[in-house]
Amino acid sequence: MAEPKTRPTKASVADFLAAVPDEQRRKDCLAVEKLMRKATGAKPVMWGTSIVGFGAYTYTDARGKSNDWPIIGFSPRKNDLTLYLMPGFKGREALLAKLGKHRTGVACLYLKRLADVDTAVLAEIIAQSVADMAPRRIDR
Repeated sequence: MAEPKTRPTKASVADFLAAVPDEQRRKDCLAVEKLMRKATGAKPVMWGTSIVGFGAYTYTDARGKSNDWPIIGFSPRKNDLTLYLMPGFKGREALLAKLGKHRTGVACLYLKRLADVDTAVLAEIIAQSVADMAPRRIDR
């Protein structure tokens, strides 16, 4: 069975973010990096070629295969700034209702621009997601 492509690498997060072509998306990424660094107390690490992750935990997929994944992370995708957050923490829906313009997936929060959301609410969503995952962290 093939190893997952999304694994921690030695690639430079600073170089990756500096190469984001859109200036506003680059600035938004730097602001999100700061929020996630504060919430996790961890340094950012490149996971694969396009995800900036913080901390780590091990999950077991439906086939029983264990994999590591960041506690929290983000990626400057072409259409959205994608944040990888843990779903299901208490109060998540209420916070999302106050966030501003966004879309969600199961464990993703999609933002067009950081200016479209309340950054204090975003910081709380990030902090709550990290707190919910604290017992599962393997990078202490």
